[in-house]
Order: sequence, then C-alpha cells, then structure tokens
Amino acid sequence: MKKTLFYRLLAISICTGSTLVAQDKKMLGYTDNEAARQQQLEARFDQHLSSSHIGEAIKSLSAQPHHIGSARGKAVADDILQRFKSYGWEAEIVTYQVLFPTPKERLLEMTGPTAYKAVLKEPALKEDGTSGQEGQLPTYNCWSADGDVTAPLVFVNYGLPEDYEYLERAGVDVRGKIVIAKYGRSWRGTKPKVAQEHGAIGCIIYSDPKDDGYFAGDVYPQGAFKNEYGVQRGSIMDMVIYPGDPLTPNVGSTVNAKRLDRLQAPNLLKIPVLPISYHDAAPLLKALDGPVAPDAWRGALPFTYHIGPGKTKVHLKLAFDWQIRPCHNVIAKLKGAEEPDQWVVRGNHHDAWVNGAADPVSGLAALLEEAKAIGELSKEGFKPRRTLVYCAWDGEEPGLIGSTEWVEDHAAELQEKAVVYINSDNNGRGFLNASGSHALETLINQVGRDIIDPQTKVSILARRQAADVLRAATVKQKKEKLSRQGIAISAMGSGSDYSSFLQHLGVPSLDLGFGGEDAGGEYHSIYDSYDNYVRFKDPTFSYGVALSQTAGHTALRIANAVTLPFDFRKLYETVNGYVSELTELASDLRETTAVENQLIRENKYQLATDTAKHLSPPAPRAAVPYIDFSPLQNALAALDTVTQGFSGKLATGRPQLNKQLYQAEQQLLSDKGLPSRPWYKHTLYAPGFYTGYGVKTIPGVREALEQRRWKEAGEQIDAAAAAINRLAKYLQALSNN
Repeated sequence: MKKTLFYRLLAISICTGSTLVAQDKKMLGYTDNEAARQQQLEARFDQHLSSSHIGEAIKSLSAQPHHIGSARGKAVADDILQRFKSYGWEAEIVTYQVLFPTPKERLLEMTGPTAYKAVLKEPALKEDGTSGQEGQLPTYNCWSADGDVTAPLVFVNYGLPEDYEYLERAGVDVRGKIVIAKYGRSWRGTKPKVAQEHGAIGCIIYSDPKDDGYFAGDVYPQGAFKNEYGVQRGSIMDMVIYPGDPLTPNVGSTVNAKRLDRLQAPNLLKIPVLPISYHDAAPLLKALDGPVAPDAWRGALPFTYHIGPGKTKVHLKLAFDWQIRPCHNVIAKLKGAEEPDQWVVRGNHHDAWVNGAADPVSGLAALLEEAKAIGELSKEGFKPRRTLVYCAWDGEEPGLIGSTEWVEDHAAELQEKAVVYINSDNNGRGFLNASGSHALETLINQVGRDIIDPQTKVSILARRQAADVLRAATVKQKKEKLSRQGIAISAMGSGSDYSSFLQHLGVPSLDLGFGGEDAGGEYHSIYDSYDNYVRFKDPTFSYGVALSQTAGHTALRIANAVTLPFDFRKLYETVNGYVSELTELASDLRETTAVENQLIRENKYQLATDTAKHLSPPAPRAAVPYIDFSPLQNALAALDTVTQGFSGKLATGRPQLNKQLYQAEQQLLSDKGLPSRPWYKHTLYAPGFYTGYGVKTIPGVREALEQRRWKEAGEQIDAAAAAINRLAKYLQALSNN
C-alpha cells in the first residue's frame, strides 16, 4: 500500500514538475537569451561527467587511512593538488599548524561485580579489503580529556538534559559516577557535555543495535548495518562554542599564531570519554542493577536494561599525545573574466577517520569531477564571469579545522569577495538534500528541475517533492506539500565545513548531497570502505554524477549570472515562519507549565505513578511570562514590504549591485554574537547548544525560551529584530538606487 501511494504521489509530483518546467524555464538573474546560453553551457558540462571516473576516484582516495596529520593525509592532499593542476586550475596547498590529539592509552574494564576487559578493536573482515590495514586510528573520541577514573556506572539513555531530569525523579545522582549513553538523538559531543554539567567523572558512548545495528537489518558484511564490533569514532569538541583549532579562536592557526593554554580552551571538556561497540557495552549494561529503565530507554540487547548505580564499577583510563600537527587545505582557482574579485567558493573535506569512502570521499570525488569538467570547458574557451574557488579541506572530522582556520585567516577578504560557499560531504543513493541561506532557495529549485534523477528518470526536484509528501506526518501537511510549488531548503546547523562561512562571516551558503536509500552502520568506522560503498551506498556511482551536476550547475549559474540570483522574498517567508514558531513555542510553554504545575500541586503524579518505581514528581517551574514579540513582528513587516517585488526594482546596470546583493547576508550578523558563544554571529542560524549538529533557528530567542531565561529572550528578540531591520533598510536602499 505504501509503495503504491508513493508512486501515485510521485506521478502527481512528476506532472506538477513537468508543468513547472514547461511553463517556466526562466533563470533568476538571467535574461531569456542569457538563460538559453547558460543551459547550453550546463549541458556541455554534463557531457564531461563520468560515473566510472567518480568511482575510480573514490577507490583511489579511500585506498588507505588518511586522517589529519598522517603521512597518507599529506599524500591525499598532494594527489588532489595534482588533479586540480591537471584540470587546468591554479592550485596550492595552504598549511596550518593545529592541535590534534591521538591516543597513547585506552583501557576500559569492569571491576565488579564481575570482571570484563573491553576489546576496543574492530576486526578485519575478509569481505572488506582495506579493513586490516596499518595506519588506522584506534576507536576513540577526539578531544576527550586525559583521565584515570574508577566509579560506579549509570545508564543515562541518550544523555540528553531531559534524561537527567528523569534520573533526578528516580533518585539517581551521577555525581562522581561514570555514565554510559547511547549514540543518537543528539550530536555525540552533547552527551559528555551534559554528563560533565551534572558532575559525572567519565562518559562512555555506545551504539545500541536498536538504533544502529541488527535491529535495522543484516549487519556488515552480510548487510549494511553495524556489526557488534563496529564503533563510531568522532569529535566531542564543544563546537557550539566555536569550531576549529581550540587554541586559536577567531584567528588562523598559522605557525606564529598566539595560542591558548590547552587546559583553558573553553570548547574542550574536562572528563575522559570513550566510544565502544555494543559487543563491549553488553556486559556492562547487563551487570547493572538499580531501577529498570523506562520503556523509551530500552535498546535491542537481549536482557533487561537497568539504570544503576549499584555494584557495577568500571575503570576508564585514557591518555593522548596532544601534538601540534600540519593541516593541509588544497585551494584551486579559475580566475573570473569580468568580476575576478567576486568568488564562488565550493568545498568538501578530504580527511577521514579511517578510509572514509563515504565520508568524505564520495562527496570529494563529485567535487573533483566538477573541477575536471569545468577544466575541460575552460580548454574549449569557457571563462567564468566570476572566479571559481574549489577547496579540499583537511581536519574537518576533528572539528571543521581546515575550513575554519582558512576562513579566520582570510575573514576580511572573504566578507569582501565571497559571493557564496557551496558545501558537500558524504553522498549516496536517494533524494536531494539541500540546506542553506534561504535567499538561495529559488535558485536551488530552478537547478533541481533541470537535473534528472538516475533511478526514476524524473527531475531530482520532483522526486524530492514526492518524498516530502510521504514524510509529512499529517493529512493536512501532506496536502500542503502537494500544493507547494518546489521544495523548501533546510536551515543549517553544524557538522560540516559551511559553519565558519555562514555563521561566523555571513557568507551566503549551501550544503548539497543525496541520500536516504544508503542507510548503514559504517559511519566513522574501519568499514567505511570502497568495498562497503560499492555494495550498499551508490553501486553505479550515478548519484556521484547527480551531485556533480547539482553543485556544478549551482556554482556555474552563480558564477555567470549578470545579476546574482538571490530571492529575498523566500528569506522573508522562511523567517516569518520561524517567528510564528517562536510565538507558538512561548504560548505552548506557558500552557504546559501551568498544567504541569497544577498536576504537581494536586498530587496527580503521586496518585498515578506506580509506587514500586519510587518516582518523585517533577519539580514545579516558575510561570512563563508573556513575551513581547512585537519588535520581531514589526521588523518582519518592514522586510515584507521591501521584499515584495524586490528583484524587479533593481537597476541592473550598476557595477556595485552584485556585491551589495551578496553582502546583504552580513546584515544579519550580530557584533556581540550569541549568548555564551560570541563566535556564532548569525541571528537566524546556529547549531543548538544541546543539539550540536541540529540547527536552532533564530537561536538566541529560541534557546532562551527553551532554557527558560525570560530576560535573555527579550534581549535576543531585540537583537534579532535589529538584524532584520538592518537587512530591510539595506534592501530598501538597493531598490531605491
């Protein structure tokens, strides 16, 4: 039934999409004649793309482990440099000196009530040709503190703030304990951060098979999903404070850069943290006693989950080398013929935790294929109007290091010259995923209508529209999606190299990729290999070509536009929705708090809770005041007025117009930055303080409400309103000239 419904909806979307294409082949920023020439250029670009070449690049660049600071990491950078040069680009390696710790000692053992020593090792598999190589980083969480701790163990579910609220109700105190949390529901670095805030002295993170293992399907190598020994490595830097080298916030980590004392770096945690497999987690969890975990906390391991603490004690000992290591970015340029000081920047990282066929080489191979195709066009006589800057970043995995250091090192120049930053990362079979600055939403829809999905042979836009309809939770939402012309792009949180461009400098940004039919458990493990990728991710590499087309067309369309294709009306519509969400959030919080406090006052929790569970009622909360959103609403009214028909009011002959258009996003920056994390300056988009990768929109206001800081909410309403007013006045001045 579901499959039948999918194809019915897909047919509707195909029909709708075909009508759109037939009626409107216009390109924002182009006259009809210019659009026809641009489409011819993009068709020639497509002819130079090769799925087999992308597959060869994935195989070659993922052939050996190549983390930041390793000899193979430098060899990969050199390889990429030579590729760019062979394509006809001017290219160089730009090296920074950055902190990057690797393990010297890792020990996890249960000392009671029985003894168990964790394996902490992923085995080589005969079905995976690169899984037994030398040079693999061991399983660890980068930026864990050194530590040697022994303490009772407590299971904290996903380790989110609300999980600790439940523990408090259950009378479980994690102070002086070691906690074990499941991967999932938040970025990994949030789990030890919240544990540390609650007084834990160590944190273990494991992948439960219910979330990432046999519960989802056959495990590797028989299937795609995580086997019992698989481990997700990864950074636990508190990137929501700032990304990049922890020792050089706000400046490039050059040889002579002034560095912080490591122990004073505000984005590094103070407790030891270690990721483990569900093979190693099972004995620890099975030994726990204490209260039975609530239903929502239980995973798929074959025993009853308990919370602890009790007799189960663990010993965790970790030590790291804390060395400064080279970080090699590869920067390639193709100079613009008419506007050489306006840059279209495209990037994907090249470093991996181990071999990284999916993350990041699948996206990198698509980027390199774009560069090769553009190089072929250049040899045929093509010259972009604006300069194309193609970048292969190092050090993304430990904390967006290479891109952040380059951005901080060139901040003034980028705010002057960067028209857009277009990012990609891992890529696989499935649907278009697009996020970014919402003034670029119309552009992405116009690009997407012209690219054919390799499986269904409809546009990638129509296929994504069909998926959006099916994913909608209610009939009302499905109807809204069906009636929508085009797709909405998502807001950007963190987790890839766009953060410093958009959220620190205000450079308009996009993140593009495909996925949704490439699920598996290889992420950040030794099994993220070519053998895995070619079986389960994108066997024909056709979605590598789709990514090259999508990102390449986007880059070329922006590079060649006479008038840059920004649609600030879409930005207004999106922000208007965010403000509606905030007013609804405040109202819901007020009503929920009032009802919850009544339930507590009237002893409803005590009367309804099983006395055998010994759960105390939640603590009452202060009443939620009425929040004045009028400054934001008035600012939106001004933006509404100025963006109605804005594009038609522009005098296109002005030389400075395009620069003014791409610098408009900078009006949304706040000099003070966000509360407690001034590195993040964008008032509309930021990673969440307790979600990490997950975005918070209008983050200063939203997080103040969620964390019940009412005075701060009012201050952040004023700050966001001031930014929106600046943008409205800026755009008004453009339309008047």
